[in-house]
Amino acid sequence: MANLPSVVILGDYEQALRRFSNWTKVDQRCHITIYHEPLHEEALYEAVKDADVIVLVRDRIPFNEALIARLPKLKLFIFTGKRNGTLDASALISRNIPIACTPGGPSKETTTELTWALILGASKHLVRQNKLIGSGSWRDEYSVLPMLAGERLGIIGLGSIGSSVARVGKAFGMELVAWSPNMTAERATAQNAKSVSLEELLTTSKVVSPHLVAGANTKGLIGAAELAMMRSDALLVNTSRSALINMHALRDALVAGRPGQAAIDVFDIEPLPAGDPLRSAPNLLTTPHLGFVAEPVFAEFSKGIVNTLEAWLEMRPLPHPFEP
Repeated sequence: MANLPSVVILGDYEQALRRFSNWTKVDQRCHITIYHEPLHEEALYEAVKDADVIVLVRDRIPFNEALIARLPKLKLFIFTGKRNGTLDASALISRNIPIACTPGGPSKETTTELTWALILGASKHLVRQNKLIGSGSWRDEYSVLPMLAGERLGIIGLGSIGSSVARVGKAFGMELVAWSPNMTAERATAQNAKSVSLEELLTTSKVVSPHLVAGANTKGLIGAAELAMMRSDALLVNTSRSALINMHALRDALVAGRPGQAAIDVFDIEPLPAGDPLRSAPNLLTTPHLGFVAEPVFAEFSKGIVNTLEAWLEMRPLPHPFEP
């Protein structure tokens, strides 16, 4: 085993990667270590310092230039999916270390599904209703439920996911409005939506759902002032990027009652620290970043890792080289 290449896999929180592929050939030719818990700083370095190959599930663990410089044995870096926002790819490229990714699977579809699970779960107070049954009760004042049909759904960003979310909203009979930095009336109309200003979207929508890349022009897009614009009965849902919303301001906004509710799947720090104030925020439904965590997605991740490792071991071209 000492002479076999060392492969270190990081961030397999769900212990899922082994379940979806045949790892036999790779196991015979590599020494594989899988870490299921988050690692940071020196603990992370100790885990990867002797690795020939590092495999990272999405962008769960940042790799910066300083850390990469401390890894003289590194010969290949793999991450799942097609994007990694916390990897300093240039530091690897400058050392001629190949970078590979994997197919992403149907993560856009699964994120759409989770978005609507959160919208329906929060607006219908499903967690509270379930707890009533479990406690031996039946109904309370929250059991008179609001209706989404006829209400306004505000979509921030009409890309693949935003458009898909919009189509479901249309099927529920909601009025669709949309905004993004590059929105046009024609793009909105193509999705049966009306292009409006961000202020109008926030002040008039019952449900607000952002679906944008967190770039220089969109980070912190929804801050304290924007949250205060929202209706007291509005629901803010985020399955996109936490950086789109000022998460520190969100808890205060929920305490103040504008918006009335939030449902959040993405956070500035993941896993969410045990003492994070959001854990005790009122009227907040949270999930542990499940938008892309689905069987078909992880099957693609697992197969992509195995195929890449087999190609590397056999000195064949990597099936999915990363393109910066």
